[in-house]
Amino acid sequence: MKKVMVGMSGGVDSSAAAMLLKEQGCDVTGVTLKMFSDEDIVQAQKEGKTCCALSDVLDARSVAHRLGFEHIVFNFKDCFRENVMQNFTDSYLCGQTPNPCIDCNRYVKFDKMLRRAIELEFDFIATGHYAVNEFDENSGRYLLKRPKDKSKDQTYVLYSLTQFQLAHTLFPLGNLTKPEVRELAEKAGLVNAEKPDSQDICFVPDGDYASFIKKFSGISPKEGDFTDINGNILGKHRGIINYTVGQRKHLGISLGKPAYVVKKDIQKNTVVLGDEKDLYTNVLNARDVNLISVPEITAPMRITAKTRYSQKDSPAVLSYKGEGIYTVEFDNPQRAVTSGQAVVFYDGDIVVGGGTII
Repeated sequence: MKKVMVGMSGGVDSSAAAMLLKEQGCDVTGVTLKMFSDEDIVQAQKEGKTCCALSDVLDARSVAHRLGFEHIVFNFKDCFRENVMQNFTDSYLCGQTPNPCIDCNRYVKFDKMLRRAIELEFDFIATGHYAVNEFDENSGRYLLKRPKDKSKDQTYVLYSLTQFQLAHTLFPLGNLTKPEVRELAEKAGLVNAEKPDSQDICFVPDGDYASFIKKFSGISPKEGDFTDINGNILGKHRGIINYTVGQRKHLGISLGKPAYVVKKDIQKNTVVLGDEKDLYTNVLNARDVNLISVPEITAPMRITAKTRYSQKDSPAVLSYKGEGIYTVEFDNPQRAVTSGQAVVFYDGDIVVGGGTII
């Protein structure tokens, strides 16, 4: 019998994943990860926010009780603070735009939680992510593949998974659609069958990144110059952390025509504005690349790639340039490619790998 630790957020997806594994005869234990300090939770509740709410823990516990398996809570707040919240803040202060969900998967769910599971002699961990994990006999490698429900595809935020992690991870929802998952949960009488999906970054539920960064770091970003692409000064910005590449609204400047953030220069403390056409590029470089379907890139490889979670991937060529740097050359120009975001490479439905855009 497989012994499986299921990460349960309190949402319908992870609850359905646990239910399916239980039905398959696995020895299931549900685990909810405590990511925030008690002070953070109290403050969020005072402000009417839902991050890390006690109700989420209670929903997960209710599901475990109904389905007849143990539910426990792990305190991972120090790991989350150091590897997700701190990384998020540091990246923004360096002029980048990070994706904290990727860091949470990389350092918390599929690293610390997996290591804890192995210490406790579990065979696998499982989550409610929409993705497929299968072993390929021909290559001898575990493959990460897109799920049946392409509208819920979460492979973009899972590209950092290693072969070891994939060998010990189950994705029970990979061959189901979201409506099918909700239907299964409703038929089973799960308390969260109709619970809405989370939309925001869990530790910035109001979307005000700049306020969070100022509070977390204690640093108030300095004003600087807006410039055009030729370096001409156009006005003053409120601090680099308030802007991201591709942004058009809430710039705080009027130029008599639409203006877009096309670049941020942390050294000069400038935000460069331009026309929409200035946002497009054919080439990007990436670092911290993790390869899944292949052990290495020895020659230019035809792929598709995307630089945003919700973006459709586009045809490109992936090349290794040495010293840990990979280049992606797109057939067609891509809009608002942003330093700090992830680029993920695909071969059809198979994830080749991914990395961080430089």
